[in-house]
Amino acid sequence: MLGSTHGTFTTDPRRAHVVACGELPTGAVHGRAVTADDLDVSGRPLYAGVPDLDRFFRPGSVAVVGASDADGRPNTGITRQLIAWAERVGARLHPVHPTRNSVFGVPCVASVADLPEQVDLAVLLVADPLPVIEQLADEKTKFAVAFASGYAETGEEGAAAQTRLAAAVQRSGLRLLGPNTNLNAFEKFREDLEGPAIALITQSGHQGRPVFALQELGIRLSHWAPTGNEADLETSDFISYFAERPEVGAIACYVEGLKDGRAFLLAADRAARRGVPVVAVKVGRTETGSRTAASHTGKLTGADTVVDAAMRQFGVIRVDGLDELQDTAALLARARPPQATGVAVYSISGGTGAHFSDLATEAGLALPTLSDAKQAELHQWIPAYLNVANPIDNGGHPVGDWRGSKIIDAILDDPEVGVLICPITGPFPPMSDKLAQDLVDAAERTDKLVCVVWGSPVGTEEAYRTTLLGSARVATFRTFANCITAVRAYLDHHRFTSGYRSPFDEAPRTPSPSFRKAQALMRPGQQLSEHAAKQLLRAYGIRVPREQLVTSAAAAVRAAGLVGYPVVMKASGPQLAHKTELGLVKIGLTSASQVRDAYRELTDTARYEGVALDGILVCQMVERGVEMVVGVTHDALFGPTVTVGLGGVLVEVLRDAAVRVPPFGEEQARAMLSELRGRALLDGVRGAAPADIEALVEVVLRVQRMALELGEDIAELDINPLMVLPRGQGAVALDAFAVCR
Repeated sequence: MLGSTHGTFTTDPRRAHVVACGELPTGAVHGRAVTADDLDVSGRPLYAGVPDLDRFFRPGSVAVVGASDADGRPNTGITRQLIAWAERVGARLHPVHPTRNSVFGVPCVASVADLPEQVDLAVLLVADPLPVIEQLADEKTKFAVAFASGYAETGEEGAAAQTRLAAAVQRSGLRLLGPNTNLNAFEKFREDLEGPAIALITQSGHQGRPVFALQELGIRLSHWAPTGNEADLETSDFISYFAERPEVGAIACYVEGLKDGRAFLLAADRAARRGVPVVAVKVGRTETGSRTAASHTGKLTGADTVVDAAMRQFGVIRVDGLDELQDTAALLARARPPQATGVAVYSISGGTGAHFSDLATEAGLALPTLSDAKQAELHQWIPAYLNVANPIDNGGHPVGDWRGSKIIDAILDDPEVGVLICPITGPFPPMSDKLAQDLVDAAERTDKLVCVVWGSPVGTEEAYRTTLLGSARVATFRTFANCITAVRAYLDHHRFTSGYRSPFDEAPRTPSPSFRKAQALMRPGQQLSEHAAKQLLRAYGIRVPREQLVTSAAAAVRAAGLVGYPVVMKASGPQLAHKTELGLVKIGLTSASQVRDAYRELTDTARYEGVALDGILVCQMVERGVEMVVGVTHDALFGPTVTVGLGGVLVEVLRDAAVRVPPFGEEQARAMLSELRGRALLDGVRGAAPADIEALVEVVLRVQRMALELGEDIAELDINPLMVLPRGQGAVALDAFAVCR
């Protein structure tokens, strides 16, 4: 369903609880009133409407405010381009200028109020678009574009001006592209190209040029949205819109900053549901973020780590270079779904095949060994001394007869092969010419993907410019790396979307019984003691050791008898984060005398360190298992995030962790574990029993529920270590740390 959803939803976590009590917030989703089912338990939206941008890209009428035909004026060139664009899209154009009767021979009106009709799109060539926005609102204009700069990109004063502009747009009811945008939306697109197209979204116009230039290689481009400062329309709006367009085969994005994390995830979710690939360059990989987190979890999740995880979680393919963006988007837009995941490498040089195969295997592509029967078939046309197991070395592609086509067809007929890649490191006519033609002909006869790497630095060869680029069925690359990146993204995308289930459909909408128990434990603005933090975990069904909080040595001895020797004793206080470093933990105590001595030592140490205690914890000692860390921290863009990793005292040294943005399901929780470098420890190494992975997954999901329900109330949560016991025995939170907002 298409419909405008102008405005944003609140992310106030209290909102969901108001809904649960019967008070519904106001607003609209898909043009209807918001209900409790439209919000998750944290108060964040579960649905996002698709803005109807048809009249933006194909307006029936356009006003150009500030139009000019005076020599030497910047607006003159822009006006000329807009007139040409309006003619191409069949739009009526109305110049607006207070002192001109006509512009380039087109009748001109003095103000927006004098326009002869209600316009779909107003292009604002004025330094201050704010007054014009208010005038356009009176005229019921649907869309506006503001080119003016000097807003958020310039600092605090500009950011304040952009806030005022955004507020005026919000009141007006129109949708705004910009400010600080450009003319990319009004470029001349080639109309003679067929097949699925790439839709392009860029925050920096120049960074989209390589993708736009793909048209010169025969690859269709349908739209270009230069979002600029995103005072209103943002990247997410265009992803949602393009995902619904039948002509769009892939969406390519250049992103400098995301405006609304949840909106981005909802847009990516929409694309994933429809199987439309989204490929993105997101700058900022080296940004570490300004974190003052006390928890291990907070130190493990920098801002870009969360962005990277969120993109992967919702199937957005993140690449680094603009060359990767263009090659990957082009392949994904045009290639049919794979029939198999195996990759076959076919080359005229054994060295080339071996080199490419090494790189492909290292990148995670599967190169299956061809069966004995298939190898025997290939040796009908390839000398017996050459290796055809995969990679396939032909020793020199046949030139004078039909054998070359037979070889390629035989490889593609193998049921394990879904992709054929032929790296040609340099032109070697006539062999390379015949090889290129045979590959193009074979690609026309199969539904499988055929890729060629044309490594010549010249790129003017007939086999490349005409034969390969003239084919819509062969994906042609210039480098090994870009080919491997694109093929891996192609296989990953189809694997992801084939089993995709939206987490928003199953996200909790009402609080669990645990929520009210947890609320009573929260202390706004305070760090909880270990004892209180463990009570919080208990409220959500997360297992903790048998333990008692005591305030005397005699009580400690009684508690040890009840808990059962050996015991662990720890200081517990509301401002105590890292007890081990302060000497406030004693382990392996086996007698009453050791417990008494430990009690006195712990309280004396705390007094010396100036640490306020609420008591001493006497805990069950749990030894056998794998130490993990599970926690919650807040990201400025996405809100609460959940992290799991290898835990214990070396957690910040190993920094082996995976992060996800709620909501997510069991499959993503398991995927987090697969991302860990130390995953083998959970499977059992050096004679150790396999760990209880099912229990670990359950803890991750329960922590996610806690993060969703407590929302902004909990700033940080850290379970370290979470001792994951041998299979079937569960997992126990041995220590916990929590900070309330």
